[in-house]
Amino acid sequence: MDDNNRDQERAERYLRAQKRVDDIRGFYIHLLVYICVNLFISIKKIMRNMENGETFEQAFYDFGTYVVWLAWGIGLAFHAFNVFFKNGVFGSNWEERKIREYMEDEEDSQNWY
Repeated sequence: MDDNNRDQERAERYLRAQKRVDDIRGFYIHLLVYICVNLFISIKKIMRNMENGETFEQAFYDFGTYVVWLAWGIGLAFHAFNVFFKNGVFGSNWEERKIREYMEDEEDSQNWY
């Protein structure tokens, strides 16, 4: 492999790594916003319910307080899957590894003769 191909391959690896870091950072920002916004919404809802005559326990254990947590949490779970697990079992990295493996196997079998 000549130096030009090595440099190109190195640049491609760098760009893939940079995208991966950006994806992970994006997930953690999403998680932080999820926690902050949902805490704010939950506290406001509990306070409003208590002003309407509910006890703290009634307001705290009201399912309506946590609907946003649940709905947004599903979206957050999908985001986590895309960032952390998509490339795991059958993601694009798996496909690239398999293609390289088959290409190397074919090269080896041709060189054997």
